[in-house]
Amino acid sequence: MRVEHDLLGEKSIPDDCYYGIQTARAKENFHITGLKLAGFPTFIQALAKVKKACALANYDLELLPEAKKNAICSACDDIIAGKYHDQFIVDMIQGGAGTSTNMNANEVIANIGLEFLGKKKGEYQYLHPNNDVNLSQSTNDAYPTALRVALFEKLGELIESMGIIKTSFAKKAEEFKDIIKMGRTQLQDAVPMTLGQEFKTYAVMLNEDIQRVNDARHLIREINLGATAIGTGINSHPDYAKVVEQKLQEVTERPFVTAGDLVEATQDTGAYVQISGVLKRVAVKMSKICNDLRLLSSGPRTGINEINLPALQPGSSIMPGKVNPVIPEVVNQVCFQVIGSDMTITLACEAGQLQLNVFEPLIGFNLFNSVNMMKNAFETLASACVDGITANADRCKQLVLSSIGLVTALNPYIGYEHSTEVAKEALKTGESVYDIVLKRKLLGEQELEDIIKPENMVKPRNFGLSEKHKYNRL
Repeated sequence: MRVEHDLLGEKSIPDDCYYGIQTARAKENFHITGLKLAGFPTFIQALAKVKKACALANYDLELLPEAKKNAICSACDDIIAGKYHDQFIVDMIQGGAGTSTNMNANEVIANIGLEFLGKKKGEYQYLHPNNDVNLSQSTNDAYPTALRVALFEKLGELIESMGIIKTSFAKKAEEFKDIIKMGRTQLQDAVPMTLGQEFKTYAVMLNEDIQRVNDARHLIREINLGATAIGTGINSHPDYAKVVEQKLQEVTERPFVTAGDLVEATQDTGAYVQISGVLKRVAVKMSKICNDLRLLSSGPRTGINEINLPALQPGSSIMPGKVNPVIPEVVNQVCFQVIGSDMTITLACEAGQLQLNVFEPLIGFNLFNSVNMMKNAFETLASACVDGITANADRCKQLVLSSIGLVTALNPYIGYEHSTEVAKEALKTGESVYDIVLKRKLLGEQELEDIIKPENMVKPRNFGLSEKHKYNRL
């Protein structure tokens, strides 16, 4: 054991631990989620990148000796490489506006750096968590900057996963492009379309949202590093904000920029509201898509049954032979969670007071969880569901030919009045529209077959004057 001290007194720390006294106190105080910083490696790496950039800036401004700069940078490089993550033990949700997280990073970096210098852990007279690692910083600028650095990376990962599921839908759209089926509105038969058009719609929807996520991602490039406590830059060099911006760009290889007004940037959490809103938008649309997949595969005997989802596991403990749409169901649940998290994030952002929002740990926790869950869910949906979907082409065509909605495609040829009569008879007798039109000799079989070809029913068509007014001669 080694003994460390802080404002409140002394505390024994196991000598094999790289964290220090303030981290140990936070571990005792916050038993909230059971999810530690160690479970969010991208955030830990972001903290290390911020600390490295700060050390480089302090060195260039002649505020930090070269030996200490080298020790801090070496420690940060180790953390960025994935080492020592088990030493980040603070609960993700904590009081203190992220101070416990910041000090966890400061202490771990200091103790790794001390070993780099040939010293023992806890010999802070040679490399201090606050005086050296946290030099020219406050939790209030280091923590939110790390949060944004991590979110920038995580949103990039989400965009990649959205691209994967978009591609899956696009491939199915091409595969199903010639399969005719009935479109539906209000869950009622509408007009014919192709199964390919239906799946292409999902790809287009996702492509739109990829752009929205990318827009939100660039919104968080603005950072407040150099603000220190409230944005005035107290305890930092006049050139520090400018220099540390350049160093962070070099360390992250990302285009982060310092906010024009650091007092505003330190208290404004609007970017998080925007990001969360975009995530909610994606979740709402993806959940709708999963609802469609479950409906289109319903049955198999008593439902729509136009598509088959891959059979992944038995669906019931009591009903033999039942197979459930488990992948769309789990994605639905992820989307519900993301939508709920948006409300939490909104409330946390609104609850900020004066020069700081102390609830950024909750904001970050929910944003990270939402992005991680969506990324995993979308990749699972692609590989375990959409890629393996098959079409029941005969079933799709049968439903078109037996649907009352088919009369809409016949309107330009037999007119609205005749179409209405055909629809009424079909509803009354159960006969198909196809058979009734032939029985009434409204159209010949060859002409009717031409009309209901998929390529003639699912896009605009120039009927020509003679064809358009054909029904007037009936």
